Amino acid sequence: MPQEQKPEEEVAMSLIEHLVELRGRLIRASIGVLLGLGVGVFLVLGPPHLVDVIIATFAPVNESYAPIQSVGTTESFTSYMTVSLTVGLILGMPVIVYQLLAFIVPGLTDKERRLIYISLPFVTLFFLGGVAFGWFITVPTAIRFLIGFSDSALIQTQPSLADFLGTITTLLLINGVVFELPIIIYVLAFIGVVTAKQLSSFRRFAVVIVVIVAAVITPTGDPINLMLLAIPMYLLYELGVILARFVPNRA
Repeated sequence: MPQEQKPEEEVAMSLIEHLVELRGRLIRASIGVLLGLGVGVFLVLGPPHLVDVIIATFAPVNESYAPIQSVGTTESFTSYMTVSLTVGLILGMPVIVYQLLAFIVPGLTDKERRLIYISLPFVTLFFLGGVAFGWFITVPTAIRFLIGFSDSALIQTQPSLADFLGTITTLLLINGVVFELPIIIYVLAFIGVVTAKQLSSFRRFAVVIVVIVAAVITPTGDPINLMLLAIPMYLLYELGVILARFVPNRA
């Protein structure tokens, strides 16, 4: 008779299966980002020349010299690709979120899988809402604060291209991800991972965690940007709690 499989072998096989599944989902997510990257390259190199739009919108205006400088040999190329990749991440976010949820919550029923598919347009909508919030609120406030911090006549404000675009794209992506919070909370509540009651009782800890997370992910480290991230993040958490209350009771 064949020997019974040892528990260690079962664990090893289970781990290998999870790693294979993770690899497959990472490949699918990467394909979504690469397709978005192609669109981003077109927007950056062709009309509407997205990098020029960003510089004209947020860079300090000075008639004496160009507001942004490129000092490295590869700085222009890498900066353009950074903006293109940001567009790719924005467009590929529904694929990324679906693959993430499908991996961390295995064994989804057909009903739960349909819910995740239905939520994907809302994932895109909320992410774009976060990007818009960053474009009109977070980024202008952050740039004005950081560049205008010193009003010395002896300091010429002329950021480098890589630093300027890197700060803006990071802030936009962070805002987009933060705005996904209500949708993710609702989906997790629907599939039974969390409940509205648990989220409500966790509120006092959520405030602390939100501030810590905002401090960690704030690319500039200044209190203005921390506040601009922490306040919307907590309000979005509360919105997620409200949405979780509308989840139908599970059998």
